Amino acid sequence: MSSLPSRIYAVVDHPRWVERLGGAGLRFIELYLRDLPEEEIRAQALLAQELAARFNISLALNRYWQTAIELGYEWLHLGPEDLEGADLDAIRTAGTKFGISTHTPEELQTALACKPDYVSFGPVWSTQLRGVPLTGRGLEKLSEWRGLCGNIPLVAIGGLTVPRLAECLKAGADTVAVMSDFIGHEDPEGQVRRWLDAVSQGQHELETRPVV
Repeated sequence: MSSLPSRIYAVVDHPRWVERLGGAGLRFIELYLRDLPEEEIRAQALLAQELAARFNISLALNRYWQTAIELGYEWLHLGPEDLEGADLDAIRTAGTKFGISTHTPEELQTALACKPDYVSFGPVWSTQLRGVPLTGRGLEKLSEWRGLCGNIPLVAIGGLTVPRLAECLKAGADTVAVMSDFIGHEDPEGQVRRWLDAVSQGQHELETRPVV
């Protein structure tokens, strides 16, 4: 089973964030693109890849598995709705590691059957995705997922802030995924430093449990 490259996993909606957040010190970023023509998806995915190489970032592409294979992405992130059309054998043959989002026990069961390199669970806290409100499922459910995932790395997502990092780790998450707390912040680079400082100073007991 693959290890996750970082405790902090940023989700961004444009390649410029790969440069900004990577330049500030993040090393694991997912490019989440929607509502764009196919050629624009490829162009932005390629640009993000070039920027990631400049900053030594592990880069994931959300949903577009064929583009990920074509461009040689290291990581791919799939939602439950993406699994029906994704060729997992082709993804594995290409050497692309992949994670799957889950929100319900049924989705988790389906995801685990796919033998992913990680599973994400959320939203842990109530949040919004592109203006759509999402109700938080809570830390108790996160702990339940930890038990069900076995040795598969678990990513917590949804409403994450620096003070909530400790709670997620204690509940069993190996890594936390953050979107709005970076790209929606008035000082994204400064926010990256705050997250990294929290990790390096051991404020959230990261040194007591290795990344799976």
